[in-house]
Amino acid sequence: MSLFVMKFGGSSVGDTERMQRVARRVAQKQDEGHQCVVVVSAMGDTTDELIDQAKILNDKLPAREMDMLLTTGEQISIALLSMAIQSLGRETVSYTGWQAGFRTEPVHGKARITDIQPERVLRSLEEGKIVIVAGFQGISEEGEITTLGRGGSDTTAVALAAAIKADACEIYTDVDGVYSTDPRIVKVARKLSEISYDEMLELAHLGTAVLHPRAVEYAKHSKVPLVVRSSFTYNEGTVVKEEAALEQGVVVSGIAYDKNVARISILGVEDIPGVLAGMFGALAREQIDVDIIVQSGISDGKADFSFTVTLDDRERAIEVIQGMESILPFREITSEDGLVKISIVGAGMVSHPGVAAQMFEVISSQGVNIKMVSTSEIKVSCVVEGTKLNEVIRALHTAYKLDAEVQAFVGGPQDRR
Repeated sequence: MSLFVMKFGGSSVGDTERMQRVARRVAQKQDEGHQCVVVVSAMGDTTDELIDQAKILNDKLPAREMDMLLTTGEQISIALLSMAIQSLGRETVSYTGWQAGFRTEPVHGKARITDIQPERVLRSLEEGKIVIVAGFQGISEEGEITTLGRGGSDTTAVALAAAIKADACEIYTDVDGVYSTDPRIVKVARKLSEISYDEMLELAHLGTAVLHPRAVEYAKHSKVPLVVRSSFTYNEGTVVKEEAALEQGVVVSGIAYDKNVARISILGVEDIPGVLAGMFGALAREQIDVDIIVQSGISDGKADFSFTVTLDDRERAIEVIQGMESILPFREITSEDGLVKISIVGAGMVSHPGVAAQMFEVISSQGVNIKMVSTSEIKVSCVVEGTKLNEVIRALHTAYKLDAEVQAFVGGPQDRR
């Protein structure tokens, strides 16, 4: 008997009809002889609606009370889904995050899991029950209810799968797998049958919204096989695992993009030791994530720096830098939006020179200027103006032989172990 953790997102349980569909799917999994733990998110737009109501009452949104409020969304889901599955003649039990044993940091809004004590879940499984667990939530050592932030339900599912030694963690969503790029832009984008943890982690960080990076990190660390599949069809999904089968002649697995990019430039900074440490240390203390950093040439003892942040962090980042002018003088600070970061990812890039050069050539052929570049062993990212995003993505997809009709796949689902 195999043990599966099945995670269903908000769109999968968005109304009672979809809830019943999920219930039938879980019951079928049990009929196939498997033990099932189901992790669910809040229904549809419940979280957004709760936030909107809170804003009417208090525009400061106190963090502790927001966690107390938002965790109710998942509790509604687990109770309703448990009832739906019971109506099919199955034994179920629903648990909040803290009842399921999730212990977290004493941080509201984006707590990290520190420990899982899954004895209650395991005991219910031994009794033959289907266990329904609320995602996105836990409890601190001080007894405070906490939430895990963006992607929290994915992280809940993967962490629980690791704690109870599940055979796999299935992430059910409104897409039927991980694609080589956004199929809304490239109609011939191909669904990947499998992808490595490292490649998926890069794609998740770079803008692919199918899985949250924290969940992938947890899966990689704990070696939990992930399967991304649709809750609306029975199509084969994408397996995320340690190593994926290689594709003949293809070194790039996927292309991601991120529109949530702003570039900030600091001009005329003194070229002395400690300048970068001072500036970016100040940004880090304000919890502002900096992505790509570029230093241009030095002239008359002055240097220019550019770096990228999210659009939401742009104004705050500028304020932080301006507040340091008395101790780190600069001539001018500017910012730019309307940008997009386009990234190619592939484990095969390690042993194939010229991949970055080809990317630069393709982008140039579309009449687009590259503003910033960042690389690692398995990815290349370029920040460009967003006006020709779709054209650039399509051109790159074809150039790297990712179009579905030209694939020659070596290995596949039948080769999985």
